[in-house]
Amino acid sequence: MKTLIGKWLVMAGLAAVTESAQAEDHGALIEQARSAAPSMVSADATVMYRGEVLAEGSNGWVCLPETMPDDGSPMCNDAVWMEMMQAVGTKAPYEASQMGFSYMLQGDGEKGGVSNSDPYHADHMNADDFIREGPHLMLIVPGDLADSITDNPDAGGPYVMWKGTPYAHIMVPIGERD
Repeated sequence: MKTLIGKWLVMAGLAAVTESAQAEDHGALIEQARSAAPSMVSADATVMYRGEVLAEGSNGWVCLPETMPDDGSPMCNDAVWMEMMQAVGTKAPYEASQMGFSYMLQGDGEKGGVSNSDPYHADHMNADDFIREGPHLMLIVPGDLADSITDNPDAGGPYVMWKGTPYAHIMVPIGERD
């Protein structure tokens, strides 16, 4: 009986340590995710990590600690952006019916960045048009409203990423690139 109780106490202790470590890890992920937007947006946002809700929100925004797995690029998205991200992730058609907004105030992380023209570039880090943006906002606009904006990230000011695809959006740099 003593041995059984001892094993149970050890297992309970390990479970508590594991739960505590997960809570600490979740805390860091939540903090990272919320750093993507001003607190007036992120404080009441839902925080998700790889499909799991880490913190339930109340304002319709969703913050993620990474844009792509392990890229260290946190973002906060409204519902329109989350819909577009779902479409990109599943290679589904997408057409915006209203404006959408996303914050990436930390910019693209050290392992972040993409091809400016191809959301599915096989080796995006080595794409000819690879871009790792500093702090920025992203806007989805319906229809052809972004057609008159350049897709050149070096032109100075806002530019269109993924122009000519259903996932085209306006990038608005608000800080320096590394």
